Order: sequence, then C-alpha cells, then structure tokens
Amino acid sequence: MLIVALVLAPQFCRAYETDQLSNRLSPISDSLEPLNEQVNLSIEKAVSKWRGKRNDRMMVNKIYHDIGGLHWVDKIERWAWNSDEVERLQPTRRNSIYSGHPPWAVRFAGLFGVGPTIKIDGQLIGSDKLGHFLSQGRKFYFRYLNYLDEEKVAGYSAYTERALFGQLTTGSYSNADLVANYEGFRFYLSLFNDDVIPGKPAILAWHEDHWVIQREFTWADHVNAYWDEALNVNFYDSLAYPYMKERFETFCPDYFKAPERYAIEDEEKLKTRYSHLQLRDTSELRLDNLCSAADADSPISGGANPLQ
Repeated sequence: MLIVALVLAPQFCRAYETDQLSNRLSPISDSLEPLNEQVNLSIEKAVSKWRGKRNDRMMVNKIYHDIGGLHWVDKIERWAWNSDEVERLQPTRRNSIYSGHPPWAVRFAGLFGVGPTIKIDGQLIGSDKLGHFLSQGRKFYFRYLNYLDEEKVAGYSAYTERALFGQLTTGSYSNADLVANYEGFRFYLSLFNDDVIPGKPAILAWHEDHWVIQREFTWADHVNAYWDEALNVNFYDSLAYPYMKERFETFCPDYFKAPERYAIEDEEKLKTRYSHLQLRDTSELRLDNLCSAADADSPISGGANPLQ
C-alpha cells in the first residue's frame, strides 16, 4: 500500500492537505455566492437535458460528472483554484504548518505543500473539502442506498482517512474531511428528500415526466466550523504529533490577538450531528486549549515556557 501511495502521490498532492492556521487573521472575501452558482448551474443543466424516466442515481451522476470528476481533484475545486471570483489564502510550501518537519514525520504534506484556503459562509475551509463533498459524498450516498445505515457507511468513510487519503501518507487523520464527506451525502440525499435540511423541501421533485427545481442549493446548509481544520483539528500519529504540536504553539500570538477567530459556536450540536462519523478527539490541539495551557506555564506564571 505504501508503494502505491508513493507512485500516486504526485497526482494528487497539490490538494492533499490544507492549513487554516497560517494567515488566519488575513482578510479574505466570502465565496458563498459564486460557489452556490456553480452548483445550481450544474443542477439546472442536468434538469434541462433530462430525457427519460425518473432515475435518482443517474441524476446524482450527471451532477457529479459535471462539477466533480474521476480525477484526484474535482472540477469545482480546480475552478475555485483559478477563478477571479474566489479569493484564496495560500501558504507556500516553505511556510505552511507542515513545512520544516522531518519527511518521515509528515510524509507528503511536508514535501508538496498545501492547497488553498477559501471562505464559505464565514467559515475558512480547505479547497479540498469541495472535492470531498462531491466525490466522497457521492460514495457515501450510494453505499447508504445499499445499506440504509449511516453508521455503517461512516465506517467506510473513516477507513479512507486511515489509508491512502489520510494517515498512511501524511500522518494525519482529518476529522474535517469526514464531515465534508457526510455533508456531501446529505446534499445528494436532499436532492430528492424533504427535511434533510430541516424545514426545507427537496431540491428536486418529479412531476409526471420531468424534474422540477423546487429550491436553490446553498453551501450554507452544509458548511460549518467543523470543516475548518484549525477548529476541528486533525489527529496526528505518534511520528507527526510532537512536531505539529510544537508548530501549533507558534500561532499562540495570533490566538491572543483574536481569540474569537478560534472558537466554535454551538459545538454540542455539531458533536451530536457527527457523533457517528468516527471523529477523533483532538481538542487538546485547538488553540483555545493549547495556548491557554502554554500561557499558564509561561515564566510570568512561574512555570516553564514550552516555546523557549
């Protein structure tokens, strides 16, 4: 498996990891509307070109093949990389949270750098989450149709983070990826089912011999603080953890400038919503905990400063 990862790595490394700590306090415009438009245009295209009987799987595939894709980086993610309508924060390979660590600790993440960060509905997220939403969300949806058991299907999703798409090749297990995968599933489910998004009808309805769009899609129904890897921090294996913890502590000055940028509102609701996704508890690495502990141990408090 590791040999396969080494062979395939150059094909997908550009979007493999992201970094919402570097440049977090830099201003960035919100890309909710242009990204909403991309998805809604795809839905409209699929509906306008529909021929034949109702087929939910085919509709999912039409949307996916239009803005998703069979390659390592989905079409909508490539569009977000290049569009003038989407502002991006882009740490360089040499100044991301993964740079400067021993290669054996962070593997490909340190070698190839990170993908850009964008803002959707007030949340900073890695652009890779767009692909997770569409591609892994589609896999989650089709497996759900087979098993009708979200918890069982979530196990398959978690496996991808333990293997080629996560811990095996980078030393990290992304909780935020798992959340984006699940929200992609909810998007596909909401195409045909009412109240997947509480209080909202399905996006589509079948009327006699054709599809009708009942409402517009919005990323705001899906994106939340648990998509942000500075808030819903990755789990790092024993090789990567000490280096990542030390790097995270260097962001404490930023944290003390704007602690509100590192807080999660209504977190208990998110914990409940995603309790079956096999997220790993990494709260000790969140800056509201990590920096408070470091501050308590500072020389001013009479303790040893771990950053010195």
